[in-house]
Amino acid sequence: MEFAPLKPNMILLQLTGSDPQAAAQSGEHAVAVFIVAIGIILLVGRLLGELMQRIGQPAVMGQLLAGVTIGQSVLGAVWPSAYRQLFAAGTQQKNMVDAIAQLGVLMLLLLTGMETDLGLINRMRRTAIYTSLSGILLPFVCGYLLGHFLPESLLPDPDRRLATSLFLATALSISSVKIVAMVLMEVDFLRRNVGQIILASAILDDTAGWIIIAIISGLASRGSVDLAGAGIIVAGTALFMVFSFTLGRRWVAYAIRWTNDHLVIEMPVITTILIVMCAMAALTERIGVHTVLGAFVAGILIGHSPILARHIQEQLRGLIVALFMPVFFTVAGLSTDLGVFKSTALIKLELILILIASFGKLGGCYSGGRLGGLGHRQSMALAIGMNARGSTEVIIATIGLSIGVLSRDLYTLIVFMAIATTMITPPLLRWALARIPPTGEERQRLEREQAEARDFIPKLERLLIAADGSSNGGLASRIAGLLAGARRVMTTVLELSPSNSSNNSNDRPAATELVKESAEGASESAERPSDATGVSDALQVQTGQTRSSSVADVVLAEAGKGYDLVVLGIERALSAGHPGTTSAEVEKIFQEFHNPVALALARGKHVITASGELSRILVPATGTDYSRLAAEVAIAIARALESTVTALNVSRSPRSLDLLRSRSHHNLNTARAAVRDVEELGRREGVRVQPLAVTGRDQDATILRQIKKGNYDLVVIGVKTRPHEGEGLFFGESVAALLQGSPCSLLVVRS
Repeated sequence: MEFAPLKPNMILLQLTGSDPQAAAQSGEHAVAVFIVAIGIILLVGRLLGELMQRIGQPAVMGQLLAGVTIGQSVLGAVWPSAYRQLFAAGTQQKNMVDAIAQLGVLMLLLLTGMETDLGLINRMRRTAIYTSLSGILLPFVCGYLLGHFLPESLLPDPDRRLATSLFLATALSISSVKIVAMVLMEVDFLRRNVGQIILASAILDDTAGWIIIAIISGLASRGSVDLAGAGIIVAGTALFMVFSFTLGRRWVAYAIRWTNDHLVIEMPVITTILIVMCAMAALTERIGVHTVLGAFVAGILIGHSPILARHIQEQLRGLIVALFMPVFFTVAGLSTDLGVFKSTALIKLELILILIASFGKLGGCYSGGRLGGLGHRQSMALAIGMNARGSTEVIIATIGLSIGVLSRDLYTLIVFMAIATTMITPPLLRWALARIPPTGEERQRLEREQAEARDFIPKLERLLIAADGSSNGGLASRIAGLLAGARRVMTTVLELSPSNSSNNSNDRPAATELVKESAEGASESAERPSDATGVSDALQVQTGQTRSSSVADVVLAEAGKGYDLVVLGIERALSAGHPGTTSAEVEKIFQEFHNPVALALARGKHVITASGELSRILVPATGTDYSRLAAEVAIAIARALESTVTALNVSRSPRSLDLLRSRSHHNLNTARAAVRDVEELGRREGVRVQPLAVTGRDQDATILRQIKKGNYDLVVIGVKTRPHEGEGLFFGESVAALLQGSPCSLLVVRS
């Protein structure tokens, strides 16, 4: 017996029980209305958000007010038919908008986790822990007691009063880290000591809050409190957290790195991030806690991935801020009903909510700040900053409403409590912070951070070492290993296999071995951040077979995966023609890779062994941007070795007696400024810089004399390449002179 295949319209007819053409038209109409609804939400939400920011309030406040405006309280009263068609509960359009909003919750928590600074919490842990615990405990108890005495008319289910009380207590006790960070950035207090303490406390507060709300929502979904079930949820959450910050952290970093390096599809890293978020959210849901915890932890792990490029994070942030954030908060505002304020009793209850929330947070955080060692003014600013709730409370209230433990009236009261406490925070916090002048130590730190903003090495995130078995390759591997170990940088070692190598030695250590040895030694001497990745975790080894393809092609193929710096060490780095010109391979790398490149050129003792001394380093200081980058590299190497750097400035002697006085004075000032800048770089990194300013008619010959006189092991020199007729790129006359006459090795740094 044969069966005729069902046509699509027959399947639709069977599923819908209606005419396929009518069903299709209905579906198209629903999609069209959904698109219009999203457009209105984005338009009104972003416009009111813009208005709020212009008057010094967070944009999220405008988005919540946008929801109230196009919700049942305003649009529903003015134009009921439009409201019912676009946003009324139970319609297809409302369900689709709600789905976008629920995804928006996960995306918001992902972004919050990505912006969580665990290092900041660790540095301020004592005060942050006291503040967070005190600021949670007092309002939590007050909120729980309030929920216990609420009239039954405000409860969605009187038999679940405990769950409602716990949700209300959590909503009153948690701060919004995004609101706090926004206000601190606006008043330029984010890097101040008190600003960092406020932010660290808010991060810890937010983290504890999401764990609490995830556990409570898991308990509430069971309908009653089951001690055995609660124990399983708590144990599962603990195992999830331990796994996430051990093996999970490495797996996430590996997934992002592998995706970035191997996939050619557009924006593969963003897709990987979203998959990780969905997987961890599903895992926490399976454990029995809310999906927000999985999204939040995923954001923390992703944000601390060693190679999460800034532009990738900004692309993801742009999608969240432009689409998901206004949709979620506007939809949250849609669920509020201003009609509750027709009741005098509910108005009184709203005032009680605001007073309890503010009193509990202000009193608890002020006490925590004092216990943590802060003064009166700092503790007051800390308490005021932690009273901002905003987005966090709205998300908590939305979760409570969705699982049926909060009534719509109680939901509206919580949302307006969040709006009230958030809108009063910015002016009060500005007043409190203005009364706290920076201390001497704090002033020095702020000045140092401002100076470091123009530096390259502190921003170094990913390093590529491309080296063969030659003496140049050995020197490059050792120097790059010192950089990687001291700065804790994600590093890839590309071991090249050159053909016809005349001076390769079979017993020469491999590049990877040299990198590991140098990195491990540097990591022991350098100050290690608390959340840094270990050397073995940060090191990736690859092999480039260059007999069938050029060195340049292999290096550029790897460098194109997103590296900040390439340290290059190959045997044939220079041309055989004019001194100071590069080989064709190096020329191609320099021209096509637009980030800095450091080229190692072994001389003297480093031709025999890569482990030769590097304790005396010389860097010519000319005051140019490329000279400054070379100084940064030299200081980073010296920091790893705990050695010194000599900053040499050679001023050209004047040729005319008439100009002797004015030009000598000008040259002296220029030399002092260039050397002083390198000294300041060294001071910030804890490296002693010896200034050396000399004059000479022949600058190149003077530099060579100083190199020989000082018995230096390495010269790090910055260059700006330019083409040379008939040959490769030209490093300049100074490098050409050093290549011909220097007895020590060179590291040529192209900015």
